[in-house]
Amino acid sequence: MPRAFITGVSGQDGSYLAERLLSEGYEVHALAYSSEPSPSCPGVVLHRGDLTDIDRVRSLLVEIGPDEIYNLAAISSVARSWQEPDLTARVNGLAAVGLLESALQAQEATGTAVRFVQASSAEIFGEPASSPQNEDTPLRPVNPYGAAKAYAHLMTGVYRGRGLHAASAILYNHESPRRPPQFVTRKITSGAASIARGEADAITLGNLDARRDWGWAPDFVDAMVRAARADEATDYVVATGEGRTVRDFVVAAFRYAGISDWERHVRVDPALVRPADPSDLTGDATLARELLGWHPSVSFDEIVGRMVEADLTRA
Repeated sequence: MPRAFITGVSGQDGSYLAERLLSEGYEVHALAYSSEPSPSCPGVVLHRGDLTDIDRVRSLLVEIGPDEIYNLAAISSVARSWQEPDLTARVNGLAAVGLLESALQAQEATGTAVRFVQASSAEIFGEPASSPQNEDTPLRPVNPYGAAKAYAHLMTGVYRGRGLHAASAILYNHESPRRPPQFVTRKITSGAASIARGEADAITLGNLDARRDWGWAPDFVDAMVRAARADEATDYVVATGEGRTVRDFVVAAFRYAGISDWERHVRVDPALVRPADPSDLTGDATLARELLGWHPSVSFDEIVGRMVEADLTRA
């Protein structure tokens, strides 16, 4: 039975990934902080610990001997990375490199090849000079989150050169009903649902003009699995290729909730605008399509609709 090791299993992507691997007959091990909730999918072998405790994680990996490792754990909020840049550097950067070294040592200890996938981010490109971005776009992060992710991304390439099958999936924004409520997309869809039910009158947002490339989270998980199992390891942009603004997301969400006059229900607070926010992050996933046979399967409008429907149902 093949074994997989996941960090960040309690998050949106981690939960979809664990379900996917379990359905394929994998023995799935996962690392989670003591304060994190247990995975929603039964069958995961859970190990409580801290990703920054590199010696503990290294011993665990050598003991488990996984065939595939997916590093999804991170300080996932750009806003939080401004508040805690040092913690972001340790978790998103240094701990990721520690995991890469642990994967290499586990490979050497067991004599079995280990396949490693680093969940990178479009934020490594910062304010790119051109759009869409691909794997050759220069890294120019403009926030602590992107800078830490860029370090881990570059080190993934370093360990690939040391003989580890290490792939970096440069993930653009991807959503689902499992997206935590502190993210702007869920704030929008849950807010639209609340207004539609008459429970609220307005939501407060930041920059409505920021343009992002929004995809469906299970599609992005599929890309990471394909990257792990590809014959050759490399870096892949994972994106839909379609840029939309936050305003577009708002319009779609309110339309699905049956509200036409969305402007009356949306407030803009300058305090919610990030110190440095990339204006246009849209990805070119040509390489993932050509080498992995990957393509997005859910349209932007359908993603928003599924999220709003789930928020209406939750109530």
